[in-house]
Amino acid sequence: MPTSPPILWYDRAAKDWNEALPLGNGRIGAMAFSGVQEELFQFNEDTLWSGRPHNYIASNAGEDLAKVRQLIFDGHASEAEHLLRHSMMGAPEMQQAYQPLGDLKITLAEDLSSDGYHRELRLIEGVLSSRCGTSKNPKLLRESFVSHPHQVFVHRISRPQQTVSLTVAFTSPHPSEHLKESDGRFVVRGQWFGSGKSEGLQSGVEGGGLKFSVGVEVVLDGGSVTYLDGALHVTDANACTILLGAGTSFVNYQRTDGDPDRRWRVALETARHVGYNGLRKAHTKDFSGFMSRMSIVIEQANRDLEPTDTRLRKLAEGTPDPGLLAIYAQFGRYLLLSSSRPQTQPANLQGIWNKDKVPAWGSKWTTNINTQMNYWAAESANLAECHVPLFDLLDDLRVTGSATARAYYGCGGWVLHHNADLWRGAAAVDGPWGVWPMGAAWMARHPWEHYQFSGDVKFLRSRAWPIMRGALEFVLDFLIEAPKGNRFEGHLVTNPSHSPENSFRMLDGKVATLTYAATMDLAIITDLLENCAAAIAVLGAGGTEFEAELLKRIKFTQQHLAPIQIDGHTQRLQEWIEPFDEPEPGHRHMSHLYGLHPGHMIGVRSTPALAQAVENSLNYRLKSGGGGTGWSRAWVACFFARLEQPDHALQHLKLLLTKSTLPNMFDNHPPFQIDGNFGGCSAIIELLLQSHLGEIHLLPALPSEWPSGKATGLRARGGFTIALTWEDKLLVRAEVASRGRANCQLRYKDQTVVVSFSAEGLKSFEIDAVGKLVESASTDGV
Repeated sequence: MPTSPPILWYDRAAKDWNEALPLGNGRIGAMAFSGVQEELFQFNEDTLWSGRPHNYIASNAGEDLAKVRQLIFDGHASEAEHLLRHSMMGAPEMQQAYQPLGDLKITLAEDLSSDGYHRELRLIEGVLSSRCGTSKNPKLLRESFVSHPHQVFVHRISRPQQTVSLTVAFTSPHPSEHLKESDGRFVVRGQWFGSGKSEGLQSGVEGGGLKFSVGVEVVLDGGSVTYLDGALHVTDANACTILLGAGTSFVNYQRTDGDPDRRWRVALETARHVGYNGLRKAHTKDFSGFMSRMSIVIEQANRDLEPTDTRLRKLAEGTPDPGLLAIYAQFGRYLLLSSSRPQTQPANLQGIWNKDKVPAWGSKWTTNINTQMNYWAAESANLAECHVPLFDLLDDLRVTGSATARAYYGCGGWVLHHNADLWRGAAAVDGPWGVWPMGAAWMARHPWEHYQFSGDVKFLRSRAWPIMRGALEFVLDFLIEAPKGNRFEGHLVTNPSHSPENSFRMLDGKVATLTYAATMDLAIITDLLENCAAAIAVLGAGGTEFEAELLKRIKFTQQHLAPIQIDGHTQRLQEWIEPFDEPEPGHRHMSHLYGLHPGHMIGVRSTPALAQAVENSLNYRLKSGGGGTGWSRAWVACFFARLEQPDHALQHLKLLLTKSTLPNMFDNHPPFQIDGNFGGCSAIIELLLQSHLGEIHLLPALPSEWPSGKATGLRARGGFTIALTWEDKLLVRAEVASRGRANCQLRYKDQTVVVSFSAEGLKSFEIDAVGKLVESASTDGV
């Protein structure tokens, strides 16, 4: 099946940030505008944030918890919310924000025509290029990337048959100074300073914070360079390579006394000696080594000859373009690899790309879905290493979250509310809707998923289990019995509780957010209890007792947890413990459907009644205007994939691209928010492969518009890698690779096949003449 490498390409330069293209190595991010006369790169460094190390626990933390709980049980939610602001919020009530680093501008000395302009981002290589003129007779050539092996940004510019003269300058929105190091290198040193005033969702901090420095160097092929007035001036070079390195004084969330120069100085020296060709070779080997692990090809008419923004426009006009969705999935993988590498910060609300000092929502880690969605595809899309920064964040939050759990709730374990920042704030922030203490319990699903996909028991024991156990301990301590006279008397419930960012109308007509035992709480806790019990079974294998008392508490809680409710009148899954009216029935959050996705307690075959109730709720939400934001639309596509309704899922993927995608393919909340890119990537993969219900389901939701195609490198739980080929809407071949001794159950349509591996190997399956899945070849143990 012929295919072209996945690229984004355009026939004009970016007019604004929403048309610029992203580059990154997990730590350094750049948005490239690819102009002709003036090239602009807007930079970020993943540890440059506002503020300073800070303990967000209030001095009167938790002193009103008992009163708040009683008011909620008594139906006085409004009074509870008023009291909650007194002693249940963080101090201050808002956190800090991710910051821009600065702008690199490269200005040509002479005017050039933009005739024949072309720019493209090659997703597999992680290289951006642009040219003027034709491919056979280029007038100007540029190439850019951010190297992970060498930790520098690299930009190469040349004019075939002519020399190039240009100016290189760097400016920062923060107070800074320029220093000359040589005729070919300058350093920009600066520091974040706060005015003390709160802006947006960013609390006011007065005075200095993190320091940063940027090293910029040009390496010439011929010509000369001088430093003058804060810029490098290149004259008559055959080619010019521009290198940029950056660092901050961040050491960890408690220390900011690091040397900002240390990280980039050695990197820049090394890069200069390696040279452009060596840098490019090392970068493409590294980047493509990850990106080429997985591919999706969907047969269609060749649309690659049209610019990406044209394809988006035509898709909105109704022209099918399955190939664009395949590119979208690879773009999601590209963004994850570019914004989340081991030893970096995890991808935040904007990945690592942010131009604003006061960004939307602080560009933080919003942990009531958005950060989680960023990592939904990490395992299934074969980028498990990109998951590691999230685990590092959770390790820090276990520390701050433990202190927060004790102070506010008198509980063991660790708690996380709906946001975290660089300083690892774990307390409730922003407003009453921030009192949602289920963040840790949800986050604990991620290291468990990493174990499920890898089978790495060492990781489970040393990294996953401490995170999971701490989240479990908090939940077990936090749950309380519903009081006498309550219709759930004797059941364990959460209180205070909240369905993220949504509200309900009480019987007296008042609108409130606080309740007890919201459906999402119950679903998350059910998920956590089951996963922790499974982890104990694995870690206790071999005959020795392991966490026996904890397992007893898990089983007791499973037996006494309040049940999830189906509204007897509407047959919808209730969002709250009571069938409250919804002031905003089309709300962007669909938290009560967690049990279907990303959880696994609901399935079309395992729990058909609950699955139908979920579908009823989902359709009601959509009828009322739900799915209006990019990430919400991506979640809808994931829901329909799990409901095995492919054409509904595809409909919402198309809406994601046509209603909530910017010209540069960034997800649009609005404004830009990266979670929809990752959620959409995950949904596309789940149309082709699902493994959350104890079996590997092949083509569970294949859209009718994708009649033929091929996918390789899809990952399934149990440590399996899957390749699929389908024609005329039917599976024709499947390959299952195992990392070692393992068993799995394959499902295709209504049939299942048990597959056993005695060692690492590969087994192939084909569909026979009567439509049965049969093994055709095996290299088991070879």
